[in-house]
Amino acid sequence: MATSAEPSAQQLATLVHLATLTHLEGQIRVAKTVPELQFLSVNETRRLVPYEQAYLLGGDETGAGACHVICASSVAVVERDAPMIRWLEQVAQLLKQEQPSDAPMVVSEEMCPQSCREGWREHVHGHVLWCPLKHPDETVLGIWWLEKEIPWEENDVAIVQRLAGSFAYAWKAVAQRGRTWPGRIKRPSAWLVGAAIVSALCLPVRVSTVAPVKVMAKDPTIVSAPMDGVIAEVLVPPNTVVAQHRPLFRYEDTNVRNQFQIAEKQLAVAEAEHAQAIQGGFADPQRKAEAPLKAAEAVLKAAELAYAQEMLTQVEVGAPQAGLLLYTDKADWVGKPVSVGERIMESADPQRIELRIELPVSDALLLKEGASAVAFFDALPLESFEATVSRASYHAEVLPGDVLAYRVTADLTVVDPRLRIGWQGSAKVYGERGSLAFLLFRRPFTAVRQLIGV
Repeated sequence: MATSAEPSAQQLATLVHLATLTHLEGQIRVAKTVPELQFLSVNETRRLVPYEQAYLLGGDETGAGACHVICASSVAVVERDAPMIRWLEQVAQLLKQEQPSDAPMVVSEEMCPQSCREGWREHVHGHVLWCPLKHPDETVLGIWWLEKEIPWEENDVAIVQRLAGSFAYAWKAVAQRGRTWPGRIKRPSAWLVGAAIVSALCLPVRVSTVAPVKVMAKDPTIVSAPMDGVIAEVLVPPNTVVAQHRPLFRYEDTNVRNQFQIAEKQLAVAEAEHAQAIQGGFADPQRKAEAPLKAAEAVLKAAELAYAQEMLTQVEVGAPQAGLLLYTDKADWVGKPVSVGERIMESADPQRIELRIELPVSDALLLKEGASAVAFFDALPLESFEATVSRASYHAEVLPGDVLAYRVTADLTVVDPRLRIGWQGSAKVYGERGSLAFLLFRRPFTAVRQLIGV
């Protein structure tokens, strides 16, 4: 019966190396993240190639860019400000520029740049192997810096180079796996976020602003004071539907009535004097000459009486037309002196209404006739009412509250019978189309221009 020969020590060592290499490449294949691969590259590699210290240098997450230490063996977190780390990054950057070859090489103190040789004696202990992690597509993802006390043999360099290729291939595969479409959604790149923001700010939108709105009567008839005087009594309460010529308010008539009575007496005296001058003129030529003067005085007194009578008829003011009577309150007018032409009341048709929008100067838009608007009233907060701008004031006015605003008038597209004159709310007025950036930054831009005066 044949028996198998025991392997020699050299064969046994080779088998152990192969098993270690197979196990290490298996770990590389099952790694799920780039940091996991980087940790394996500086810690698990020493099972196959013994060394005292290992560093992995690279740039960004793909390994490109300026050299910096990504991770180190036997260290959980790299201390960025450590003298050794800062020196190593400086040396690696200079070597990368002076030695553009991507092949592994043993680095000696003589190969170290002159400015860094002093640190070599302080930080390096033993012999250094410089090995780039090169992908088959010629991309260098990182660089190994391996230190050990004894010189590097060709066999160890060949094994390290093979492992470097395996790690580079897995590194790029794992990195690309993280850049699938779902991964990009979860962690988008900076340029993609910036492009999305710029694109959104350039979207054309309807520029709009919100301003207070009030329901007003359309073409109301003004009830003004026909003469100077004091209002003695208001006969009709506000918001009452009145018929034409119905008495609305009455003046204090003491002075007017007395003036009428005085004018009557003065006319009677003038007529008597005129008659006396005519009779005396038959006997006295001088009295006859006074007759025309007395006649003129009588005509003047008759005109004064007619004026007093007209004022007396205006003591009681009636409604100029049928409609809804609009004013504030009786107490605001009783006992108040008014001047001729002063507005006191309005008479309006409750079915003919319009919207008055007070557009602040700070929110002013370039409005055109026919611009769209949407009104929201406090009494009906869940409903909106479409309207169309009919006109806008050319000059801004100072409104109550010291607000400088333009008066914008709008007509409702459909008049709702529930709307009442005097209702208030907010209106959204639409101007011309512009970019979203203009809508968002219109106020800050205006404030900056006013501040710097440009």
